[in-house]
This record gives sequence, C-alpha cells and structure tokens, in this order.
Amino acid sequence: MSDNAPTKTFQQRADEFIALANQQAAGTSVEDVNTSILYSAARFNAFSVARSVESAENLQAEKQAAIEYFTQRYAEMLNQNLEEYIARFDSYTQK
Repeated sequence: MSDNAPTKTFQQRADEFIALANQQAAGTSVEDVNTSILYSAARFNAFSVARSVESAENLQAEKQAAIEYFTQRYAEMLNQNLEEYIARFDSYTQK
C-alpha cells in the first residue's frame, strides 16, 4: 500500500466489520457472531489501553477508568443505534 493511499473513514471501517459479521452470521447464529464481536472488541480495547501505558502497574492503575470509558461509549453507541432502528424499523426488518 502506498503512502498516498486514502485513509479509511470511521464509517468505512465500521461497515467492513459489519459486512464480516453478516458473512459469519450466514453460517451460524447471530448470537454467536455477536458474542465473538463483543469478545473481539474487549480484547482489542485491552490491547489499546495496554499500549498506552508503560508498565503492568500503570495498566492496573488505569484499568477501572478504561472499563468505565468503554462501557459508557458502548452504551452511547448502542442507544444511538437502537434509536435508529426504532425510527427505521420497518425498512430495516423487511423480510
């Protein structure tokens, strides 16, 4: 990839994860895919926090703040997406 390649946007990256989840859901239950996504997000979030500190002691000190931050952000995003589904329920759930 060249240095001049455009950076993907937040929405493009999210859409790629959703497309992969939809592919996986074709071969298993949505609940199984959802659990995998949650686990993957938690694992990547832990990696993100760990790489921002210098030691295990610092990571321990930041642990609760990180949990609170990611929990709050997830609740905000889930609320936003549920509100969108409520507003567009019929078009999103067409069979």
